[in-house]
Amino acid sequence: MPPLGSTPVYFGNFLVTSQVFHKTAHSFALVNIKPLLPGHVLVSPLRAARRLSDLDHAEITDLFLTVQQVGKMVERVYGASSLNIAIQDGPAAGQSVPHLHTHIIPRQSADLDEQGGSDAIYGMLEGKDGDVGRHLWESSRKRPKFPTVDESTRKPRTEPEMAEEAQKLALEMTRQHLEGRCPVNLACPGLRHGQA
Repeated sequence: MPPLGSTPVYFGNFLVTSQVFHKTAHSFALVNIKPLLPGHVLVSPLRAARRLSDLDHAEITDLFLTVQQVGKMVERVYGASSLNIAIQDGPAAGQSVPHLHTHIIPRQSADLDEQGGSDAIYGMLEGKDGDVGRHLWESSRKRPKFPTVDESTRKPRTEPEMAEEAQKLALEMTRQHLEGRCPVNLACPGLRHGQA
């Protein structure tokens, strides 16, 4: 069962309910099907707005407060010392799912030295490794009897793997709330009645 109930949550045309680990009045956070680095998650508005400029005041405020709150949690859980926070705002900027989303990527010192240094993350986001839409589409289509082998080092995760991580992160969001680590003006709205 998804950690935050059974109300369907869509990311573009993709049903992602079991990947969602945090929900607010206007936003949701989900685990990534093919994270660039461990802990790479997404935060998106509940409404399928395509661009940042499509959000109203309440939605944009909620989105960025949620990014802040989720960022603190993944930094703590994944032992990071920094974060990359990125929005690819439209197709020409590399957006692969027509639903606004913010990438939160926990970072550690020298984590991408073998790929050319810390700025290599931007090429990864822009390239096929960062194409969330393609990975979601490939995972949702009917698989052939003899699937081709993905020779890359990053393989798409299964639905149960993503659901397990979503449940773990949902518990961490609850823990963060109970320990009083939420932003002052955001009362951890991901908690539902009966949780805590």
